[in-house]
Amino acid sequence: MTDNIKTFTVADTDAGVRLDKFLSLQMPEFSRNEIQKFVIRDSLLVTRKLKLSDKVKIGEEYSVTIPERTTYHISPVTCHDKMPLDILYEDDDIIVINKPRGISMYPGAGRDSGTLVQGILAHTNLSELGGDTRPGVVHRLDKDTSGVVIFAKSDAAYRVLTKTFAAHDLTRKYIAFVWGVPNWESADITGNIGRGTRNRQKMTMLKVGGKEAKTSATVINAWPRNNVSELRCTLFTGRTHQIRVHLSSHGFPVLCDPLYGRGNTRLGSVKNPELLEFIKTHHGQMLHAEILELNHPVTNAPLKFRAKLPDDMRELKEILS
Repeated sequence: MTDNIKTFTVADTDAGVRLDKFLSLQMPEFSRNEIQKFVIRDSLLVTRKLKLSDKVKIGEEYSVTIPERTTYHISPVTCHDKMPLDILYEDDDIIVINKPRGISMYPGAGRDSGTLVQGILAHTNLSELGGDTRPGVVHRLDKDTSGVVIFAKSDAAYRVLTKTFAAHDLTRKYIAFVWGVPNWESADITGNIGRGTRNRQKMTMLKVGGKEAKTSATVINAWPRNNVSELRCTLFTGRTHQIRVHLSSHGFPVLCDPLYGRGNTRLGSVKNPELLEFIKTHHGQMLHAEILELNHPVTNAPLKFRAKLPDDMRELKEILS
């Protein structure tokens, strides 16, 4: 396979938007992160360096060189890929799953089987617009985050859902068990998030650069003797690791979070032996995507999905209560 070159001309309806947004609208099968890696030139072959933040003008023409993909491909689905799926809703256009903790969303480096996408493909079809490794994927949950996740089965649903998530035209609420007891009932947490310079796998709060992020947190329960609280967090943006970064940076890291939890520094203060045993033996942050509300991408009907707490979080709540 050779590199693929596509050409796009700016129409009057697209004039004034950022170049990266214009290209993402023309190529919905690619994420903005993928588009950033493509070679982009204007039709006049001007030597100036194009910036993805540039505003496009009517009549401008851009050529985009899409390199041959080097990502992992999903192998043909077999009976071994079948897995029990907690299906919250399904029709011809979408499927909504209550994702278990410990399951990766899709194949990638170091994981070529046992992913949620492969489990769904063993059950039904998914839109191919998501690409070779991410068919039907319009948003994601971390491997060790459980809860509601929606996939596109039809191409029409994929196109609308990607725009819905990009515009944050939906409601997403999470449950998090965190260290500490806030002195507030609810709070808005804001601050730009970007990739860390020391650990590229870790996101961090940035004073300069990064992407704007906002999370609203409300205290549901608090156990002062254990110095643990249960929060309901609402996302107003959808940055990588957003809730985990925001809560940790404000002094309330998610329990059992290996990346942002700072758990080892707190173990000495845990007096509850059951809680201590749970934290020492449990893998995966205590974060659950509880609620997803949005309009159906094809019928436009309002939809609301709720996923009950997984067994491990219910066990934790019993220990704390």
